[in-house]
Formats: sequence, structure tokens, C-alpha cells
Amino acid sequence: MNRKNFIKQSTLFAGASLILPGFSAFQKGKSILGANDIVNIGTIGLNSMGWWNTLSFLKIPNVNLLGICDVDQTVLEKRKAEMDAKGVKVKTYSDYQKLLEEKDIDAVIIGTPDHWHALMMIHASEAGKHVYCEKPIGNSIGECRFMVDAQARYGNIVQVGQWQRSQNHFQDAVNYLKTGAIGPIRTVKTWCYFGGVRPDPIVPNSPPPKGLDYKSWIGPAKLRPYNSSRLHGNFRWFWDYAGGLMTDWGVHLLDYALIGMQASLPKTVSSLGGKFAYPDLAQETPDTLTALYEFDKFNLIWESAMGIDNGPYGRNHGIAFIGNYATLILSREGWEVVEESGNEKKVTKSFVESSDNGLDKHTQNFIDAIRLNDPEKVKCSIKDGEQVATVAQMGNISYRSGKKLHWDSSKSKFLDKKINSNYFTNKYHNGYNLKLN
Repeated sequence: MNRKNFIKQSTLFAGASLILPGFSAFQKGKSILGANDIVNIGTIGLNSMGWWNTLSFLKIPNVNLLGICDVDQTVLEKRKAEMDAKGVKVKTYSDYQKLLEEKDIDAVIIGTPDHWHALMMIHASEAGKHVYCEKPIGNSIGECRFMVDAQARYGNIVQVGQWQRSQNHFQDAVNYLKTGAIGPIRTVKTWCYFGGVRPDPIVPNSPPPKGLDYKSWIGPAKLRPYNSSRLHGNFRWFWDYAGGLMTDWGVHLLDYALIGMQASLPKTVSSLGGKFAYPDLAQETPDTLTALYEFDKFNLIWESAMGIDNGPYGRNHGIAFIGNYATLILSREGWEVVEESGNEKKVTKSFVESSDNGLDKHTQNFIDAIRLNDPEKVKCSIKDGEQVATVAQMGNISYRSGKKLHWDSSKSKFLDKKINSNYFTNKYHNGYNLKLN
């Protein structure tokens, strides 16, 4: 089935139900592979995390890379040469659908820009592949919902690339929170201050470079004239393709804020920000953003700033759980507890340094789940990815609309119908379509 035919059929079953018992190509709980059996993988999107993920998988015994796909021929040839040098023979593809037709491939890694994640994850699932999908899972709340329904329909193993969920020290910090030692928590801060991250200068439109299939890169996004400032790593700063630091780093940090507080979605969100640091550079997403999320018993704050490294508590990123007796500060480097001055309990804990490779543990967890054929064994399910992507998108939507937003938990939508109409699901173009229940 080709891509557009599948999309047409998917819109038909979306009108009824995506979750159809007995339709799954996978039987949960029935192990199909032993611990030493080979798992064959393919990668779609070969820059940045797509490639780092691939290299991590190749550290795992009996995992073979059979195919790689990219719409940029220069990148594709570069990665093939790297594999040739290692003695790894791979087939190359410029069309990801052709890679999905390869029957020997068991699982695919999706490492493309965010606006392609939903369609590729759905098509891979329909093709009978397990999926490791980079975060954020989608570029809108609606896309993320559709991806959750697709996994439920096909029953495949899906791991989201929020690899901090596999790091020991993150889990240890949450376990410490559960003891109640720092007292009631009223405020949680999350932040990402990155001095080395900045958009490119504005440049004129130009013809696409030789070897780049620009229309395939655009896919379901709006077709605009080619501009080099919008591609490769810079895609993150344009709403057509991504959501800036909020969805790039926010899904990592907001995720553990929610885990630590055992919370899901907020009641309200208010965001303020703008292009304050680099107003004349090529960027749509804000270089400075603050979002305030209201929950029943605590407030959650997100802060991001490009061009600044000195964030709260002397860290350029992190999560701070501020309790009545002490504050627990958590980042990729480790965690510690700082006492509240004047508190008689004297609650402290010295810095506990990270001691493991979260990405390698996360990819191993995905392979283990495949060998057990159990979707519930993954550390970050598609449902987990959907929840935090929704929270991040809520912050961006508040900023873009200039409104304080109220969430209707009974309908899983915003109370404001215009907000739902304009922002809930991103518009698809160029013959692509994605329709929800």
C-alpha cells in the first residue's frame, strides 16, 4: 500500500475507531525472539539524534543495521561511507516507504525533523515494524493523539527517545521525592538556558542544493521557497517543523517534573516571551520564553533562553522541586538536595553524580521489549511521549495565541474553540492528510 492510499484509508477508519481488537500484527506476551536472536533495524533521518541513536543501537549484540534513509543524498552517502569503513554493509534509500517494504527489517528509528514523525511512525506501524521515535513525538497535540491510537491499533513496540527515563539517577531522585523528605512541594521549576544555541542569520531564498529532495523534506508542511536557514538543525526554530526549545528540551525536563509530581495535564497555562536576544536572526520560535502551568496543588514553571548559560542554581538546564523543607535539584549531571534556610529539619543530600549512559540503556530497553514482544516493557511509551508533548505544546500555543488557556479535562481539549481550531492539529499540505476521531 502506498503512502497516500494508506492515508485515505486511515481517514476512513478514523471516523469509526482506530483501536480495533484482533487487528494487531503482534501478539503481546508471546516472545518471538530469544536474547541472542538478531534484530534488524533501519534508520530514517541520518543527522543529529537519528544517527546518534543508530550508533547506540549498534553497540548492542546481535543488532544489525540493514538500511538507512535520507532525502539529502550528501548525508546519505556520508553515513554509508561511515558504515562501509566499519565493515557494515547497508542498503540506502531516499524514499522511506521503500525501506519500510524491506521484510527483513524488524524495527525502524525515526530521526527526522518533528513534522514528519507522525506519518512515518504510523506508516512503519502499518508495515509491521517496531518503532523508536525521536522526541517530541509530533508537532501538534492532534498528531500525538493519532500516534497513540495507531500504536494501540497495530500493537507494535514503540519507544520514544526521552532517554532520561532510563538513567538511574533520575529514577533515584524521584524515589527520594516519594519519601516526602523535602516536605510539601508547591512549585516546580524547569529550565533550559543555552548560550551556545542560536539561529542562523537571515539569508535570501535560493535553489535547493544538489542532492536534496526538498519536496520530500517538506512533506506535509507548507511548501515554501528553499532557504538554508530553515533546514537541518535549524528546523527547530520554525513552527512548520517544530516548536523551539520548548519541544526540543522541554519534553525531557517537563517529563520528569510530571513524573516527580505524579501529575498529568495542567488546568491552565500562561506563556510570555519573544525574540529578545536575536530579533534579526532567522527564527520564528521565541529565544526567551516563560510558561506557567497551574495544577491542583502546585505550580510548574518552564523557562528557556538562548544565548545565556547561567540558569537557575548555576545550571544551564534542570528541574527543581521546591519543598517546604528543602529543594531537590535534578539535571543530566546528577542531583542534590539543598536545605531551606531556617528550617529545623536540616534536610540535605550531597550531589549524586550521574554514572550511566542513558541513551545506551534506552536503546537496550527497546531491543529487550522487542525480544519479549511486550509493548509495556519500554521505559517511554508512545502514551508517555504524548502526555509531555501535549504539555509542551500547550505552552507554545499560549505564547503564539497570546492567551491564558484553560484545559477541559472531560473533553481533552481547550475550552476555547478557536484555539482548538487554529492550533490543536497542524494543517497538512501537498496531498498529505491526517484525520482524528
